[in-house]
Amino acid sequence: MVSKTDDIPASVPNCNSVDPAEGETPDSKESTKTVLKDPCGCAHSADTTMMNGNGAHDHSEEADSKPEGGSGADADPGEETNEQEVIVIQDTGFTVKIQAPGTEPFDLQVSPQEMVQEIHQVLMDREDTCHRTCFSLQLDGNVLDNFAELKSIEGLQEGSVLKVVEEPYTVREARIHVRHIRDLLKSMDPSDAYNGVDCNSLSFLSVFTDGDLGDSGKRKKKGSELEQIDCTPPEHILPGSKERPIVPLQPQNKDWKPLQCLKVLTMSGWNPPPGNRKMHGDLMYLYIVTVEERHVSITASTRGFYLNQSTTYSFNPKPASPSFLSHSLVELLSQISPAFKKNFTALQKKRVQRHPFERIATPFQVYSWTAPQIDHAMDCVRAEDAYTSRLGYEEHIPGQTRDWNEELQTTRELPRKNLPERLLRERAIFKVHSDFAAAATRGAMAVIDGNVMAINPGEETRMQMFIWNNIFFSLGFDVRDHYRELGGDAAAHAAPTNDLNGVRAYGAVDVEGLYTLGTVVVDYRGYRVTAQSIIPGILEREQEQSVIYGSIDFGKTVVSHPKYLELLEKTSRPLKVQRHSVLNEKEAPVELCSSVECKGIIGNDGRHYILDLLRTFPPDLNFLTVEGEELPPECQRLGFPRAHRHRLACLRQELIEAFVEHRYLLFMKMAALQLMQQKANKDNKVPAVTDGTNAEPEPTNATPTPTENATPAASTEPTNSTPSESTDTPTAETNQTPESAQPPEAPTDDTTTTTTTNAEAPDTDTTATPQDNTEVPATAVTTNGTPEPAVAAVDGHQASRECESPLEDPKSREVVLNACKAVGSISDTSFDIRFNPDIFSPGVRFLDSSADAIQKQKQLLKDAAAFLVSCQIPSLVKDCLDHSALPMDGATLTEAFHQRGINIRYLGTVLEFVDKTPAKTQLEYFYRIGVTELITRCAKHIFKTYLQGVELSALSAAVSHFLNCFLSSYPDAVAHLPADELVSRRKNRKRRNRVPGGGDNTTWSSLTPAELWKNIVSEAQTYYHFTLQGESVDQAVEKYGLQKITLLREISVKAGIQILIKEYNFDSRHKPAFTEEDILNIFPVVKHVNPKASDAFHFFQSGQAKVQQGFLKEGCELINEALNLFNNVYGAMHMEICACLRLLARLNYIMGDHPEALNNQQKAVLMSERVLGIEHPNTIQEYMHLALYCFANGQLSTALKLLYRARYLMLMVCGEDHPEMALLDSNIGLVLHGVMEYDLSLRFLENALAINSKYHGPRSLKVALSHHLVARVYESKAEFRSALQHEKEGYTIYKNQVGETHEKTKESSEYLKYLTQQAVALQRTMNEIYKNGSNASIMPLKFTAPSMASVLEQLNIINGIIFIPLSQKDLENLKAEVQRRQMLQEATKSEEPEPSDDTPTDMPVDD
Repeated sequence: MVSKTDDIPASVPNCNSVDPAEGETPDSKESTKTVLKDPCGCAHSADTTMMNGNGAHDHSEEADSKPEGGSGADADPGEETNEQEVIVIQDTGFTVKIQAPGTEPFDLQVSPQEMVQEIHQVLMDREDTCHRTCFSLQLDGNVLDNFAELKSIEGLQEGSVLKVVEEPYTVREARIHVRHIRDLLKSMDPSDAYNGVDCNSLSFLSVFTDGDLGDSGKRKKKGSELEQIDCTPPEHILPGSKERPIVPLQPQNKDWKPLQCLKVLTMSGWNPPPGNRKMHGDLMYLYIVTVEERHVSITASTRGFYLNQSTTYSFNPKPASPSFLSHSLVELLSQISPAFKKNFTALQKKRVQRHPFERIATPFQVYSWTAPQIDHAMDCVRAEDAYTSRLGYEEHIPGQTRDWNEELQTTRELPRKNLPERLLRERAIFKVHSDFAAAATRGAMAVIDGNVMAINPGEETRMQMFIWNNIFFSLGFDVRDHYRELGGDAAAHAAPTNDLNGVRAYGAVDVEGLYTLGTVVVDYRGYRVTAQSIIPGILEREQEQSVIYGSIDFGKTVVSHPKYLELLEKTSRPLKVQRHSVLNEKEAPVELCSSVECKGIIGNDGRHYILDLLRTFPPDLNFLTVEGEELPPECQRLGFPRAHRHRLACLRQELIEAFVEHRYLLFMKMAALQLMQQKANKDNKVPAVTDGTNAEPEPTNATPTPTENATPAASTEPTNSTPSESTDTPTAETNQTPESAQPPEAPTDDTTTTTTTNAEAPDTDTTATPQDNTEVPATAVTTNGTPEPAVAAVDGHQASRECESPLEDPKSREVVLNACKAVGSISDTSFDIRFNPDIFSPGVRFLDSSADAIQKQKQLLKDAAAFLVSCQIPSLVKDCLDHSALPMDGATLTEAFHQRGINIRYLGTVLEFVDKTPAKTQLEYFYRIGVTELITRCAKHIFKTYLQGVELSALSAAVSHFLNCFLSSYPDAVAHLPADELVSRRKNRKRRNRVPGGGDNTTWSSLTPAELWKNIVSEAQTYYHFTLQGESVDQAVEKYGLQKITLLREISVKAGIQILIKEYNFDSRHKPAFTEEDILNIFPVVKHVNPKASDAFHFFQSGQAKVQQGFLKEGCELINEALNLFNNVYGAMHMEICACLRLLARLNYIMGDHPEALNNQQKAVLMSERVLGIEHPNTIQEYMHLALYCFANGQLSTALKLLYRARYLMLMVCGEDHPEMALLDSNIGLVLHGVMEYDLSLRFLENALAINSKYHGPRSLKVALSHHLVARVYESKAEFRSALQHEKEGYTIYKNQVGETHEKTKESSEYLKYLTQQAVALQRTMNEIYKNGSNASIMPLKFTAPSMASVLEQLNIINGIIFIPLSQKDLENLKAEVQRRQMLQEATKSEEPEPSDDTPTDMPVDD
């Protein structure tokens, strides 16, 4: 039932190509690059930024969402089965003929999987049938069931004729009809997107491309296009400009001046019809004012719509004459209003011309922080929605309010044995989650706005709890001192997000039979609201009776339950939770497999629920002061442990994964080293070759190829078959060369976001959980050649079978034992690291007998804390230095932290680390973004409590006052108390304040800028332990080089403020920047679970891996397949679909299909704008890619407009001083060079050169390329001296970096010779003119405008796309080489369960 009212992919014209995945894990994102990389290295990371812009959503869940459970079946048995299943699904579409009244019959392409309802949706969207809603489809006179799949309908085949038959209306159908007509009339109106309702969001791409790129491509290919382009950008986009206007953020879209079809369409005050009219078939009455000012009253009856004779004050339901009954309201209105007829037709034409992605709803609401002043129009449907708790088309569902818990849990219970079942299940789960998030958000706002009655109205307001629409709401305050020992309100505020992370983690493991609650955390108007689905029966019982596992008082009383232990045991490996015993109040040991706060409740529906998952992950000792415990020296040096506001600071799941992976590497090295020493002692005489065979009977025999046991791994590079040599070296070294036993080079092993290929032995893939990988690790490691017994044991999954053979040899057993001890494994016979989440929890007591184990666990936690500061933070900084991570704003910075498992509370530490780095200047942009983030987060903390004291009527005044204090240079900002509009002299202050925590409610007005900045500085010190310098906004801006517009954007996005789009004068000392009229709205900031499409994701990853190996065609097919599956699960709009489209476009481009590249990239841009936001860094990236493909398609002016847009957005988001800006400016400069705007071109290229020199160092190959580009423009201007100067610089860099013989150096030296000749020729000519005056015989000089092809070639180079012109022979050699490697690989892993010869081994497993 849930998935019925589903996404409407059917209404997207070319559904099959609609689209998918955000490159989930950092590495998969990277992988798109290897083939595209530039061998000479001069543009080597041009594209790396693809990974950091990748998505606002949290990578944490992606990282671990697949390996276990979810798609249990498909992880191992080999991908072929999947592929066949998919083909079965896709390939059998057919065409039916649709015959609708009043239109010509037309053909419609359908697929057997579709439901009849999807055809309904298509018809309701088509221009000629869109005004019909109440009809049935009939085949040979039989009515088709709406919810039947087409394949189940007898006699439906290619060419069948389906008749559209008008059905009689009911009240429900009439309402749906009116609602649909209202939607059609509003279809071009952006106000829903500005107001953040109904999952509408903004998109401005069409403003820059003048409509759809596909058509314009054909229109403009006139060759003579060059002359008419106006290339001058607006002043504020030019390099060096200091002004940062806001208005261009939302350019005026000319289609948005909506054509008015009606003045008013509303429900009549005569509703509902009286009994006697009901018996005549009257369903409801409408009141309409046409554009011609005609006021009419309309009856909706069972047979259709007609005019009646009622007026505003007298009721006369008789039909007006001439009577005209019409089944559709549109036909009736077209009869009575010529303007309606004309404008409605025009509007529908425009509506269907818009790209479908501009109008499809997004899965989760996106809010815009700026909006123009919109006229508020009368709208009956909106008015009705506001006062009913309808959500979506609720009437479709019997029983009105939805039982969210039942829906969330039944979708989880759907079968998942094969691909079609899994798709159906994941689609249902995703749909319910996105509906639930929307409902919860709406409910939370209603609660805070005071529109919901509390279930405990007698209690004080902060303790109240609410139920609305079957969702339970609680406020983030410490109720009844529940969190007193953990930090009071601060802990109560942190607990919901921790709990949500726990729900994500358990949801991703997806164990059958274990249920979590639907959970959404909403921050709105300074309050944090947790929304949860309701366990059946919990409201009738006392909590004490219902909890049968865990503790309700933080460990004083504890109970356990065998069924829960059995279920949680299944999650303990993937989540690294150790099973442990604690003492209860009777001093008896109780066994748990989670933290004590985690409660188990069996609902009345018999399901086993777990809730309160706030301590799923172990505590972070750097922010937890514990009496008598010493942290490792590397933490103490940085001033840890530090006191934090609360004691709930946990390590992130990504950190746990990276730490375990790091330990795993250590374990391998130690074992290998010891074995080699043993061997050396044991048989100095025996040749090394034998070691593969004699040391021990290895279970997964790794064909004893490795002869050089010195570098065991090097000889049999386990799972790497990438042709691109450059990429496999960096990863290789981490797990090889154990003989030198160099400590695992921290930065590389856990954060190999850049190493592009995770096909390398699994331990170098940040997010793949190494020991959940069933297949690869064991074999990949065994192939390491060094015969370590532990090898099979490495992998926890094999725990059962691993103890049999390898450990017979006592020496080897001892080796493993030592290695296990050294890395803190909980098992002595295999590598297995897990954490006990209850260590250091106040009130939890352990058995005396387990003291040793507890000590080990404490040490493990200290090691993890040290690992975060000594490995993860330096590796983040290193990644920023080598540009494999390029955050642009707060969101992408946060994401870069989180991917590496670093919590944002370390922001101050990271900034200090950067400040002390020798390469500080190359991290200036990072430091600036970090400081901006730190200031706006501190301001947000203060704003939160500030808002809690404001009553609703003063909200806009309070917000504008806060922003003035925060950003305006005006020193004495005073608040305008809003009492002046309506003066009520009756002091009725007696009524109790509804707003939790409200005092006299005017305290907010006394805030001053000086005081606010003092608070921000002290908040930075106490929370982030960072010393901010500056007592006012201007000092901070000056000191750190910030931009006020960026600060405004960040605080607005974080706090949910929407401001009027106009130019603000922040720097005026005479009047404040904001007035209360400038604050348009306050939006909620919502955190929720993002369910994943696992199968689609596997396809996406294997496609990426194929592309890396150079199999572009196969990769392309797999990614197209992934696209289909993503569409199947998510509907047409999702950030993962966006990533999929981007990669497809890139592949199309490389394979020479430019129009298709343009088409896919256009979708990617639209989707990124709609799903992530119009100025999200990812959107900026997408604009840049699109500009390149536009240029390749000969649409030069469009390419320039897109690049200018990207530059404007980037200036607003992070300013000019950013490494990405160099790439953007090189692109702009090249295009301008191509259209012969040399002076402009130089401004951009020289800016790019300056930025590249700053961030890549003056000797980098990127800088050499920049010099070359500048030299080319000077050449075109015939300024040969400057050209020579730049080219010489470039030549020197090439010579020093890659040597005399490299082709780049040779090219450069050729070009130098050419320039010298030109310069000499020019000089000769000049001399000739001086000598002979005007009658000199002048040799014609060659001033060449650059050819488009040469410009495109340079564009490709700087964007990291390399076409290698291969002859047939080269191709064959390459193929042979790849095959040879594969043979070698096959040999080294003969026993590995491997689906097909060229699927990379990492493909089905990691994600």
